[in-house]
Amino acid sequence: MDTREPLPPLAPLEDACTVVLLRDGAAGLEVLMLERPGTSRSFAGAWVFPGGKVDPADRQGPGGTPLTGGRLPGGRLSAIQAADAAARTAGLREVLEETGQLLRSDSLVPLSQWTPMQRLPRRYRTWFFLAEAPSAQVRLNPGEHVDHAWLAPAAALARHARGEMQLVPPTWVTLHQLAGWATVGQALEAATAATPFSYNSHLLPPAMSPGVPAATGDGGVATPAAPSGVVWAGDEAYPEAGSEGTAGARHRLTMTKLPWVFERTGF
Repeated sequence: MDTREPLPPLAPLEDACTVVLLRDGAAGLEVLMLERPGTSRSFAGAWVFPGGKVDPADRQGPGGTPLTGGRLPGGRLSAIQAADAAARTAGLREVLEETGQLLRSDSLVPLSQWTPMQRLPRRYRTWFFLAEAPSAQVRLNPGEHVDHAWLAPAAALARHARGEMQLVPPTWVTLHQLAGWATVGQALEAATAATPFSYNSHLLPPAMSPGVPAATGDGGVATPAAPSGVVWAGDEAYPEAGSEGTAGARHRLTMTKLPWVFERTGF
């Protein structure tokens, strides 16, 4: 009989939005990266894109009508349409607060959606949008970020590979995708034509590393290390029924050492 305690349920999902600001630089496509303070409670020291969580006010339509269940011009919104609209509103607000850039809602092109499938205190379902930056000028919010840079996606990935820039998996994968496009026009056209992928992220089992020998001299012990990577639908190791890939299929980011390795094959 299995006497193990059942695992606690996943935390309920909250919504957030990330906006990837693009411009055409002298050598091609560039993206705006923002550095988080080292003392931040979230993504401390990491380089990220503008964004943040959806606030209650972001879910209000014209005249304060709730986006969920309320009637708006053009008819009732479905739950996913309401969530998308709220994410767009949050994205516009966050971009203005964090960079001083003023965008229109219709300038946001959906790119992807990211959902952590781990047991975390808070889980955010995050919409990622692309948008052409209206200006190269950036006005940082001192409480949110300490530095910024316009970088070619490949250049940002190279800095990360050298250990010079801290990235989190959604940022890394987005940069990897953007590196395949030469101009803002190409990126927006490709994203408009594609169906945004939903990255429901599961951690790959952690590698085991030799532990520090005990004081009694009884040799090394195995201690859990950091997760070896992240896996998504289509990979042979994906744990959700119906979304796992065929034998040998890969859709994962391996993070055991620098540079990280992204694989998407077999489907």
